[in-house]
Amino acid sequence: MSKKEWYLEYKILKNRPGLLGDISSLLGMLSINIVTINGVDDGIRGLLMLAHSEDQIRRLESILCTMDTIEIIKLREPKLRDRMAVRHGRYIQRDADDKKTFRFVRDELGLLVDFMAELYKMEGHKLIGIRGMPRVGKTESIVASSVCANKKWLFVSSTMIKQTVRDQLIRDEYSPNNIFIMDGVISTQRANEKHWQLVREIMRLPAVKVVEHPDIFVQNSEYKLDDFDYIIELRNYPDEEITYEPVEKNSFFQDSNFGGFDF
Repeated sequence: MSKKEWYLEYKILKNRPGLLGDISSLLGMLSINIVTINGVDDGIRGLLMLAHSEDQIRRLESILCTMDTIEIIKLREPKLRDRMAVRHGRYIQRDADDKKTFRFVRDELGLLVDFMAELYKMEGHKLIGIRGMPRVGKTESIVASSVCANKKWLFVSSTMIKQTVRDQLIRDEYSPNNIFIMDGVISTQRANEKHWQLVREIMRLPAVKVVEHPDIFVQNSEYKLDDFDYIIELRNYPDEEITYEPVEKNSFFQDSNFGGFDF
């Protein structure tokens, strides 16, 4: 029988010597293997485990509930955020009201790249929007994630090196294994109807599409924010306000100046 992966997260109520050893011994007695363990917040640990049956997990849960040194927070099949938390030792911040919006700051680029790479590996259509001020690291993260996921990326509209606005693709570029990258500002202010016809073709592909400045993109197209599967917000610091004033003043391009990645 093949083993199934589970995620356990618990809060330490009484941090005494040997606590982790006791839990590890309990897992061993129940024939549950530890894959990864890490602290995911102050006083909180997360574990990825392998078990032969759900019965093993329920027995584990019943025993852990009797311990006065810990409190179980989660015991479930692991979600992507759980895997990221254990791998990086911190949780990805998620909007409390909009569950598909995830927030990062610039010093979390490694976590962001890993998260996006996992999204890229998922099969089928995925529409991802990324918000952020100029030079915060949006394009850098999108491209680095493509490399991590071993995917080819294609700029449909872009500000990288020079302004790119494509109105056609060659046959091999329609592969669902490619990552299609669009800039909502460039597509809005510099594109023609042929470009938008290409965008519609790409949107119908069972592939990953990433749109920088999704709010500008939806203001000037038939698409809506509800069409996006994930929205990523990237800031220089936690309280930074993401605005589009440079776009409204038509000075966005001067402010961004495209000598390379959108750092």
